[in-house]
Order: sequence, then C-alpha cells, then structure tokens
Amino acid sequence: LGLVILGVGLLKPNISTMVGGLYREGDIRRDKGFSIFYIGINLGSLLATLIVGLVVAEWGWHAGFGLAGIVMLLGLVNYIIGQKYLVHVGNFTPDKNDPNEISYGKLYGNLFSSSKQLMFTVILLIASLYGWYELGYGYGLLFIFLTAIAALLMMIYKELESQVFKDRFMVLLLSFIMVIIFWGAFEQAGGLMNLYTETNTRRVLFGWEIPTVMFQSLNAGFIIIFATIVASIWAKRQLKGKEASSLFKMALGIIIMGFGFLFMVFAAMEFENSGSSSMIWLVLAYLFHTIGELCISPVALSFITKLAPVKYASLMMGVYFAATGLGNKVAGIVGESASEYGEYAIFFGILIFTVVVGALFIVLLKPLKRLTHGAEDNEREMHNDETEGFELADPDLND
Repeated sequence: LGLVILGVGLLKPNISTMVGGLYREGDIRRDKGFSIFYIGINLGSLLATLIVGLVVAEWGWHAGFGLAGIVMLLGLVNYIIGQKYLVHVGNFTPDKNDPNEISYGKLYGNLFSSSKQLMFTVILLIASLYGWYELGYGYGLLFIFLTAIAALLMMIYKELESQVFKDRFMVLLLSFIMVIIFWGAFEQAGGLMNLYTETNTRRVLFGWEIPTVMFQSLNAGFIIIFATIVASIWAKRQLKGKEASSLFKMALGIIIMGFGFLFMVFAAMEFENSGSSSMIWLVLAYLFHTIGELCISPVALSFITKLAPVKYASLMMGVYFAATGLGNKVAGIVGESASEYGEYAIFFGILIFTVVVGALFIVLLKPLKRLTHGAEDNEREMHNDETEGFELADPDLND
C-alpha cells in the first residue's frame, strides 16, 4: 500500500500539470482538455470496476491485482512510445542555478527566519500532538501532516516576489476550501449513500435485484456522457461574454451537487413513510452530483495551471489532491454521524450547507476575480474558430 500511495502521489500531480502544459496561456480549450482528461480517468474507473470485478469473481484477488499491474505497465509503455507528441511538455531538468528551481529544504529552512511563522507552526504542531494524545495516532498523524503543509504554504507565499502571484496564491487556497467541502459531501456516495442503497432502497428491476455496488458505476457513466456537454456549455457562455470564470463554475458545482441531496431527502422521507424508497431518487442524486463534479473537479485542475507560478504548479496540484483527501476524511466523519442523527438530518444538513457555501462564493465572486488579476481574461480574446472542437493542443506547440 505504501508503494501504491507513493506511485499515486507522483503520478496525479505531475500528469495533471502536463495536461495544462499542452495549452498556451489564455487558451480557452484548456478547460475542455481537462474535461477530456477527466473522461479518460472515469472511463478507466468504469472499465476497472467491471473487468477486475469479473476477474476477481472467477480467479480470485491475486488475479485482480496482477491484471491491474499489467495494465499499468501497458500504460507506462504507451506513455514512453508517445513521447514524440509531448516534446517540451513536462520535460523539466533541474538546474541549481535556475531561480525557478525549488529547494524544499531551503523553503522549510526559511521557516526559522520568521518568528511569527515559526511560532504559528509550533502552535499547530503542539495542537497536533495534543490531538494525537486525545484522539489517537490516526488523527495525530493527520494533524502533523496538515501542519507540514501549512508551513510549506506559508514559506511559498513568502517566497513569491510579485503581489500578483501572492493574490493568486491566496485565491487558490480559498478555492481549495471549496474542494474540501465539495468532496466532503460528494464522497457520501461511497459511504452513507452506499449503505442507504443496501438497506433502504428497492433495487429490483424486472425481477432482478440490482447489486448495490453497481450504483457506484453511475457516476463514471454519467461523466463519460455529460463531460463534453458541460464543457461545451461553458465554452459557449464564455464566447458570448457571460459569466464563466473558474470560480463561478466551482461555486455553481457545489450548489448543483448540493441539490442532489434534495433527492436523498425525498428518499429518506419515502423510507420513513413506507419502509423503503425508490432507486430513482438515487439515480437523480448521482446525476446531480456528477454534473456538480464536472463543474468543479476538471475546472479546479485547470484553474491551478492558470494561477500557480510555473515552478510551483506540480506542488499546488499535490496540495489540491491533499485537499480532496481531507474532503474524504470529512465525508467519513459526516457519514458516521448518521447513526446518531439519522439519514434524513444528514442529507438535509448537507443540502443546506453546500447551497449556502456555493451562494456565498458567488456573492464574493467579484473581489475574488480581482485577486486573480485577469488570469482568465485573455481566454475571451481568442477568435471563435480557434475554439472549435476538442483538440488537445496546437500542433506547433511542441515544435
């Protein structure tokens, strides 16, 4: 598991940054490109769920893990063969004399040159150790990890020379709050909603009882169907001069996902009245959750490549995925509280909270966009015929 975690940690931030590197600054197709990237991720997820599940059922877990390893190796071979299409994309050679080269040792070393930041970090570390003592080593390690990230982010902010980059950096951190809230609600799909499907939902269709696990495939299927549609809608809005900033998309994504829990509220009400609920509520909930996800997840990946300084792009991608992980932890805590408060209260609470948070970010949209200093303004200046289709990048970009 440690090697898997290490591999995923090296893969996800870097490959996401490389997708952003396929596009010139201001290219309106960047968000579409990340949508295609997201389709690929979920296509793999859908196929893995179906194929590996069948392999495990027939030949056992060892065959499932072996198949996963073989396919990952094939993916690496494909990446190596396709290097000719990725010239100058992701090709970074460290140079100690390059001012853009990152020294993490130097960053953390600078922590001791600022008494305020050092004191703040020490306070967080003491709080983490207290959490370890009171809540156990699991929470203690989590708090220590978050303290290390907080210290690193403080040092990065201090290292940024331009106020423009400092402002954009703060906007990115605020957008990560949206990411944590979104995934904290969205990942109820793998916990509370999954349990609700198993115990409270009528899953019989034409005499066949649908396995609970199959409902988990709805998300990947909906992404494959709707990703390009959602991206095209945003592109058309942008070309017409209507609001289509990344922050607006992300805030709206939280609201749409939140309204998905309205259907879970209806499901809980039906269960309380009749002892079971229709699976149509689940399908509608997963549909809204997926539309919300398409408004926030690929958009957030693209947004990072627009705002983060080049030398910190992969690092900020890593922070983004750490934020999604923290959101998953929040999801577990919220889901566990259903045993005390009941499903209806949890679903209704998530609905209200997410809609309010999304609306609040929309209210704050103008000042937040000012802090981006026009990072997305150039996208509107591109000619219409340059935004047709879903080309991954201009042919001459890699020349």
